[in-house]
Amino acid sequence: MTVRRGRQAVILAGGKGTRLRPFTATLPKPLVPVGDHPIIEIVLRQLRHFGFRDVVISTGHLAELIEAYCGDGRRWGMSIRYVREDKPLGTAGALKLVRRLQPHFLTVNGDLLTTLDFGRLFEQHRRSGAAATIGVCERRTLVDFGVLQLDADDDVQGYVEKPSYRYLVSMGVNVFDRNCLSLIRAGEAVGIPDFVARILAGGGRVAGFRNSADWLDIGRPSDYELAQDIFASPRRRARYLRA
Repeated sequence: MTVRRGRQAVILAGGKGTRLRPFTATLPKPLVPVGDHPIIEIVLRQLRHFGFRDVVISTGHLAELIEAYCGDGRRWGMSIRYVREDKPLGTAGALKLVRRLQPHFLTVNGDLLTTLDFGRLFEQHRRSGAAATIGVCERRTLVDFGVLQLDADDDVQGYVEKPSYRYLVSMGVNVFDRNCLSLIRAGEAVGIPDFVARILAGGGRVAGFRNSADWLDIGRPSDYELAQDIFASPRRRARYLRA
């Protein structure tokens, strides 16, 4: 299938999914089902909905199963091609294997579930002039203990019962400029956090894309169970499962 120049995405699907064992003993994590659909199909349908028809899937663990299921992408109205890691290269190192990358491309982890508008993220990046843009959401953690603050003499200066902390986290959805890949050596194993650190160290601007989208890390068993609950409800499922 010939795809005209437009929005391009790379799905990072090479991990072993050790947190989801025993499901991932025989299935790669992106093929673990949520409701009636593998996670990666949900991601592909979302990408297609938001105008990404040129998709590259980076594979590693049980790569042949992902390639057999997704094929060339025709059934979703997109073109899919693959790069396969002979050795683990990390989420950023695998990008060095991809040929014919466009000047701006989106990366998305193959094990997440979100209602994020990938198209808005992509267009904000293109307008911003940043070298990279990271999808960002807020998380809240409740500490189920009384938290103490002590001074140098171990005298109590503060005592908060079961405090709640809010912080910003990466959603595993990013947009990069192709030129940033010069910071990675061929065959080098690099994760996205280290890749972003290199961009910053080199003087590149990295922007955050704050949003209120729902987001689940399916690699976490607790989030995977929540995803199954969501997909058991037709109304809630419809927010994720794009036609």
